[in-house]
Amino acid sequence: MTFELILAFNLALLAAIASPGPAFLMSIRTALTKGRAAGIRLGIGLGLMASIWTLAALLGLQSIFALVPWAYTAVKIAGAGYLLWIAYNTWNGATRPLDMHQTPAARDFIDGFLLNLSNPKSVLFAAAVLIVIFPPDLTLGEKAFIVTNHFLVEVVCYGLIAAVMSTPAMSKAYLAGKAWADRFASVVMGALGLRLLFQR
Repeated sequence: MTFELILAFNLALLAAIASPGPAFLMSIRTALTKGRAAGIRLGIGLGLMASIWTLAALLGLQSIFALVPWAYTAVKIAGAGYLLWIAYNTWNGATRPLDMHQTPAARDFIDGFLLNLSNPKSVLFAAAVLIVIFPPDLTLGEKAFIVTNHFLVEVVCYGLIAAVMSTPAMSKAYLAGKAWADRFASVVMGALGLRLLFQR
């Protein structure tokens, strides 16, 4: 395994993180509403589950999903339901004043972890990227390095998002248009949930 292969893997990860998906959207919203520390905790949860999906891909979970389609379908339905639940709650809270009461720190981490757990397509993405980039005869140490690298890339990226989006200027802009911003986020999250539910 060479530096070039890790660089290629990291570039693929950065492209996936920057794509307008539920994790990216939730990281922005958490930083805006709860602040930088909450955004970082959410990012750690997102990163941990994303790296677990990569580990699962390295261990061949996508093959199990192919052999047992109902398992993939069950995870997909549960994930879509979770995204739709987030969308519903976001829409309902759009016109309410921002609740400044801080939830327990563990809640942000759990939200991030569950959000990435709700997307079984992550393991398929990881498997596809791993097959294209890395040779099939990876050692146990190389697999551990890939998983750890994935976790660190995710945490750094979501940490940067949290740092930028929690600035006073960004928070002020969000509060000025909270109802519209939350409704937009709700629609996007709901659309992503429906896409996950109905897409093959």
